[in-house]
Amino acid sequence: MSSLSDNLLPDHLRGDVHEVSSNETGQELESPEESRSFTDLIVGAGALGISTFIHAAILIVLGLFTLTPDILETFNIVVVEPLEDVERPEELITVELEEDLDPATELSTSPQTSTMAGLPNAEGVGQFSEPTFDANVIEDATEDTGVEMATITVPQSLQTSLSTDIPIGSYGDPREVVDNLEQAIDRITQEIIFMLEEGDVLVVWLFDQSESMRDDQKEIRERINKVYEELGLAGASNSDHLLTAVTSYGSNYLRHTKKPTSNLELIRRAINEVPIDPSGFEVMCPAITRAINDHESYRVRGKRQMALIVVSDESGEPANNVQTLEMAVATATEMQCRTYFLGREAVFGYPHAYMNWRHPQTGVNHWLQVDRGPETAFVEQLQTNGFRRRRDAFSSGFGPYEQCRIARESGGIFFMLPTVEKKLVGGEANKRRYELKAMKPYLPDLDSRQKQLAMRTEYPLRSFIWQVIVDLNPLNEETARIIELRLTFPLEPDAFLRAARAEQEKAKIYINYLANAQTVLEEAYQFREDELNARWQANYDLIYAQLIAYQARVYEYGAALETFIRNPKQVPLLMPPNRRLIRWDLRNRLALSAEEVSRPYIDRATELFEKVIELHPGTPWAERAADEIKRGFGLEIVPVYRAPPPPRPPNNTPRIPIPKL
Repeated sequence: MSSLSDNLLPDHLRGDVHEVSSNETGQELESPEESRSFTDLIVGAGALGISTFIHAAILIVLGLFTLTPDILETFNIVVVEPLEDVERPEELITVELEEDLDPATELSTSPQTSTMAGLPNAEGVGQFSEPTFDANVIEDATEDTGVEMATITVPQSLQTSLSTDIPIGSYGDPREVVDNLEQAIDRITQEIIFMLEEGDVLVVWLFDQSESMRDDQKEIRERINKVYEELGLAGASNSDHLLTAVTSYGSNYLRHTKKPTSNLELIRRAINEVPIDPSGFEVMCPAITRAINDHESYRVRGKRQMALIVVSDESGEPANNVQTLEMAVATATEMQCRTYFLGREAVFGYPHAYMNWRHPQTGVNHWLQVDRGPETAFVEQLQTNGFRRRRDAFSSGFGPYEQCRIARESGGIFFMLPTVEKKLVGGEANKRRYELKAMKPYLPDLDSRQKQLAMRTEYPLRSFIWQVIVDLNPLNEETARIIELRLTFPLEPDAFLRAARAEQEKAKIYINYLANAQTVLEEAYQFREDELNARWQANYDLIYAQLIAYQARVYEYGAALETFIRNPKQVPLLMPPNRRLIRWDLRNRLALSAEEVSRPYIDRATELFEKVIELHPGTPWAERAADEIKRGFGLEIVPVYRAPPPPRPPNNTPRIPIPKL
């Protein structure tokens, strides 16, 4: 087969790739690797006939991944001394995480379904144009024109000074970046002052019952005095002008004050009584509705204004949010309850983040899933990293959709607290990375899901992108079963061979799915040129580049397995000080196993990623593109070692459960 021709893809991406490989201990190192070639993968051209021919050839080439018994004999592992198998603890809601693994760059399983299609087509997709957006639409978005628009809207609060009062019924601010909790509480104090100028106020606190919220609750409890002092109400006879209630939620909703009070000691005690819910289930929207309704009578009888302050580091249970969001929005707006959120930044185009938790009894690290997004009503980014479901924590620049929508519609504010969680898989997010000026054209649509869904057909580009995301969604179990690729393999040669051959067969299917998705976006390119929304232009640019990059990576995946099968590594069973070989893993690296085939795809993908960085600077799209380049395209099989687990606790010691966040 001939290698890919340059006219396959738009010609604008040739960049350096950051190499990541692994040493014999399974730890990732940066080091140059010798390139190995495999066989030609996908040869593309604009014509469908050529594409079909090439895909048939690919199936033949990948079919050559067969092995003879004599090759099996080359699987040599140097056994230093036999050890008993390390017992692996039962995995509940978590996925095991190796200590020496970088989960942001490590590869594992999770692809998607699509239909058959062609290869990168230079004729269909040319140089991406500069992002554009209709400034008039943005400025007039909050006016009732009689025409429903799914374009960017700028909240009223972004067009006014932060020190001015916002009339009831006006849009709130869905993105207020703060440096710390103290700064957010100071801003809320200012908001309460504005409200007190108009009359008496009732403030209802609603705390997330997650264990991760303990520190925030403690700081708020300690700062309550300062709030009342700054308002001039601490110890004053007229302190009843500001009443406070404390509530919380997890899988259920709780009231911690029998009735609203101005007694600071009762308020602090109530905050201290917020429990930890071990279920990990968070019914945020129903709790908001309940907290407002439970205190509505106090608002009406006292002729008070009401403010709800939600303190949470998660976005709530996704399925529950879909069902109950609009009820929460309607309740807050109808009761004229301004709703404020002290929350965290959403993961870019993805529902979840993961926290690293080490079991104190077994010594095993776990990925604990945290609901942290997305920033939009529907995901607008690929849910796969090319091999499996994403486990990154890329910042979106905005808060979770549900929280931002409620804050905006009720005239409140979403305060985006710094994400300084050092255990967050994928690294710490930096709230200051994306400045408001750069992100303003990329504001998410905060209209209701129903409205956005109804309007989707009027925006062809968005429909095409949504089709690709759904077709390649590893969070769909049926889809994942078809194209999910494994990255961990057993030590025993026969078992390794069987697993590798099965994955190579799946890789053949996956390549076709990716090629088909690419063809879908090539058909949509004309609509990309007509799209006025910079956010959707960026979505198209990044996803198109990823589809091309992932084809190269999947082919390199099959080639890396074949290289290892034909020339297995010889490694010791034990590594000092006391680590034992437990399995083989596939890891990223720069060097390629089939460069003559994958190089044209890699060059094209790199060119497209660099174009994304150029067109959308200072945004999550540019950061994600840079990370894809840095990640490299090659793979290799490396040994993974693990130290023995800590001593077992006495038989009468209860096992510590894996927490649910």
